[in-house]
Amino acid sequence: MATTWVVDPVHSDVQFKIKHLVISTVTGAFNQFEGQATATDGFEDVTADFKIDVKSIDTKNADRDNHLRTGDFFDADSHPEISFRSTSWKKVGDDEFEVTGDLTMKGITKPVTFKAEFGGIEKDAYGNTKAGFEVTGKINRKEFGLTYNAVTETGGLALGEDIKLVSNIQLAKQA
Repeated sequence: MATTWVVDPVHSDVQFKIKHLVISTVTGAFNQFEGQATATDGFEDVTADFKIDVKSIDTKNADRDNHLRTGDFFDADSHPEISFRSTSWKKVGDDEFEVTGDLTMKGITKPVTFKAEFGGIEKDAYGNTKAGFEVTGKINRKEFGLTYNAVTETGGLALGEDIKLVSNIQLAKQA
């Protein structure tokens, strides 16, 4: 029997990391997101939909965040949402899954595959059933039209192409 689960945003996060000047990593997050999954017991078969509010980007620097919202990067006014819809969910280890789906960012949709590590199922203090996952992966930002870059004084690029994604997702079982 399939069960519907919704993302508990209070106990979840969506983070990303990108190389800066090739010598260090800048971390950011999206603070507004929502999602739901339909799953069989044990999460052997899952379909998931997830949406991120682009304007909620937070890198702990207002000037950088505002630049990331512009057409140089996400073009948040024209493309206010990043979405993911799963197309495949495969068990690849005891508590590890491979989730493949369509990621849409800046109006471009591409298939991507992420790793999902299942943390387990527990009841919270209020009797609600919760499930936890850590979802990780990597995408190339240029494939999604995020091509802006700057050249350093030494001729190098300021930003790396690969974006690492790390999301800790807690799902709440729906009645």
